Amino acid sequence: MTADRSQNVPTAQGEARIHWHRADRPERVLALGHGAGAGTATRDLLALAGELPRSGTTVALVEQPWRVAGKKLAPAPKSLDAAWRELWPVLVAEGPPVIAGGRSAGARVACRTAHALGARAVLALAFPLHPPGRPERSRAEELLGTGVPTLVVQGANDPFGRPDEFPDGPYDLVGVPHGDHSFAVAKRAPVTPEEAVRVLVDAVTAWLPRVR
Repeated sequence: MTADRSQNVPTAQGEARIHWHRADRPERVLALGHGAGAGTATRDLLALAGELPRSGTTVALVEQPWRVAGKKLAPAPKSLDAAWRELWPVLVAEGPPVIAGGRSAGARVACRTAHALGARAVLALAFPLHPPGRPERSRAEELLGTGVPTLVVQGANDPFGRPDEFPDGPYDLVGVPHGDHSFAVAKRAPVTPEEAVRVLVDAVTAWLPRVR
């Protein structure tokens, strides 16, 4: 999916970049940050950017400054949060309400900053509830503390936290059958990669109009 426009945004951490996928008559903006490994060209982010504009959601795929600069390692969470806060006014300037979101590390950024920035809601894709094999190092407080309507979409086989590991809380949770942290599925799985991503897209599409 090709963005209709890319926009560089200066921050104290360096230039961030927003890839806009605009709806003709936008009812909302969904800003999606990437994880600590891959950038915005992941299967789930591109699928949302390709489909949601058709139903009134402008999608803004946000590259953090470290990715724009070509670095391989993400900085500390406080730097990620700071860059997100600085580029937020550009998202708000679009006019419609802004929903904060992202996958993995990007989901954590959205959760940590949503309330202070006035985000309408949070979409957390592949939220890393804990490091693999370390359930005692839970990050649940970030998810529980968003203060706004929140949807988590999680792979059923995600080593960073399966759906059944998540605590009860004021959020919606949708599991992607057989999906891992990237929503990929094993070749022997009874669902295809396309079907797994379709579960994700359908869940987000159904949730967005309920956000008020």
